[in-house]
Amino acid sequence: MLFFSLRYSDLHVFELQETTQVIEWTGEKSICVAGSKSGSRNEILELALPQRLYSKQNQGLCPERDFKVVHGGFSDRPISCLKHIRGTRILVSSGPPDSSLQLWQIGADDSDVIKPLHCIHNKEHTKKWSRIATSASGSPCVLHGSEVKDIQVTDLESKKAIYSLDTDNADSVSSLELLSKDEFLLCSGRGHLWLVDMRQPGSLATPCTVLPQGEGLHWCMGIRNRLSESDAASSRVARLSSSGHVLVTDMRDARSPLCQAKLNLSCESSDYNIMTVTWAPAFDDCLAVSGFNGKVHIYNTKSWIPAFTEEEPLFIHKGHAIAEGPDDWRSAVVTTHVWHPWKPRTLLSAATNGSLHVWDWIDQKMES
Repeated sequence: MLFFSLRYSDLHVFELQETTQVIEWTGEKSICVAGSKSGSRNEILELALPQRLYSKQNQGLCPERDFKVVHGGFSDRPISCLKHIRGTRILVSSGPPDSSLQLWQIGADDSDVIKPLHCIHNKEHTKKWSRIATSASGSPCVLHGSEVKDIQVTDLESKKAIYSLDTDNADSVSSLELLSKDEFLLCSGRGHLWLVDMRQPGSLATPCTVLPQGEGLHWCMGIRNRLSESDAASSRVARLSSSGHVLVTDMRDARSPLCQAKLNLSCESSDYNIMTVTWAPAFDDCLAVSGFNGKVHIYNTKSWIPAFTEEEPLFIHKGHAIAEGPDDWRSAVVTTHVWHPWKPRTLLSAATNGSLHVWDWIDQKMES
């Protein structure tokens, strides 16, 4: 308990029945998780976070009973990506064996059930599951695609495609983000980054950034939250490679990186789909990285420079890698993490051993 008291102001643990690759906020105090196991039915659950998480006093380590299942359902396929449509009780998911999307309603007919509604198909059917981004305002729509050439925006009310790219680029899609009703960001698995204006014809321009050389690398991206849609062009993007290289780009001048770093991450996973990089909502220069091993690493990018340098983490969450047996820690790899929307140092993370953690870390440099 001393270890936790020195490094955390709060830590809550929960054991899921299935491994989840998704943690999606559905409200200020609720999240959705879903199973990702192939060849079986997978649960999709809405969980209420522990009430003590919102107490003014620090509560330390809390037992799993403090999490409550509010709504639940079953999916006939693994769920690899899950997004909530803000202002509604609708979820959109994707997963193997193809690129189609599944829509869900939370609490259908005033029940405790998460009910499947219908499917959305890409303009080109592929055997890769789709990445998803949802709109934060205006008419509910979803941006989706598994390859660059099949990216489209679908209006959820009419179920019709309202935008698609005109390209034969078959690169895999690693990350998507709707910046506004008119613009979105696309990152390919090769790390190429495009800023797409949907008011222009759907042809794809040359990528707006140049990457360092590196064969066989996979990339994903995370975007720093913006205050409003009006400053979408000033978005700051972090791209993370499977070798632990991070490039930070200011979209106002995307020709060269704002800063970059090599992260010293031991890689215990070959699944590039669970690589995750996210910006802290409350701290301009703070980001978190996971998907390489049983840890979540937090970095302060404020001191990073444009030249390539090796950087050390500000904090490491090791809770998922703590062994219950001689070799248990080796098989626990963090599958996803998210920041709390308004508690500055609180994150949620999940791992391949079914563990789900909510933790509030202490910045010891600031505390000292």
